[in-house]
Amino acid sequence: MSRPIPEEIRDGEIIKQTKQDKMRIETLETKTDNSEVNPSKVVSEAEWLVARKDLLTREKDLTRLRDEVSRHRRDLPWVKVETKYVFDGPNGKETLADLFAGCSQLIVYHFMLAPGWGEGCKSCSYLADHFDGANWHLPHRDVTFVVTSRAPLPEIEAYKKRMGWRFKWLSSYGNDFNFDYHVSATEEEKEKGKMFYNYRTDELIGEEMPGLSVFYKDENGSVFHTYSTYARGLDILVGAYNFLDLVPKGRDEGLDFTMEWVRRHDQY
Repeated sequence: MSRPIPEEIRDGEIIKQTKQDKMRIETLETKTDNSEVNPSKVVSEAEWLVARKDLLTREKDLTRLRDEVSRHRRDLPWVKVETKYVFDGPNGKETLADLFAGCSQLIVYHFMLAPGWGEGCKSCSYLADHFDGANWHLPHRDVTFVVTSRAPLPEIEAYKKRMGWRFKWLSSYGNDFNFDYHVSATEEEKEKGKMFYNYRTDELIGEEMPGLSVFYKDENGSVFHTYSTYARGLDILVGAYNFLDLVPKGRDEGLDFTMEWVRRHDQY
């Protein structure tokens, strides 16, 4: 561990807290130099306009680059999914193919909630607060969005009710989905203390990690894996960060680890 963990935190929380310690290196990390937020930055309207136009040029460059990266993402080759995953959901047992629900594209968020945790990861909960708003619109672009976790369904539904979320959330407890998409450590990985995550093998941080996977279903019903992202690749899902990036202090995360300030929304 990179720093001491309070003894009063139960085992499930220690795993999540340790994960967040690691993520300060490779996940949602943007620190702000607060020394830049001071009265000496006050200038005339004309000087401000010059600086703003310079920034606008950079913003446009970033927009074009993001469009290019998105094009390359769409151009990725696909892998046919041969495994018949069966999930436990609010409507009973459903296969991965069933989850498309009439659309040809499926986004699955891998939420960190393992059996016996009692409540979901704080960071995943922070992301999940953004899901329902987007989910009003995604089906109108041929996209279905669901969330999966390895916890049994009753534990998932209890936490979902507490948080007041509407999105569809299924249990992958009875299949290898989490292991195959590298968001849950296998028994072998636990024994070795190393896990394949974010496309590399590194020290084991915890039994559960966050991620997102995308699938496509063709007219014949075949399912293909088209994309997965992990760690800071999930940053794009956090609308609150996009708001914070607009203000003078930015994300203001000069903490022991960047997301230390985050709470489940019923705990602020």
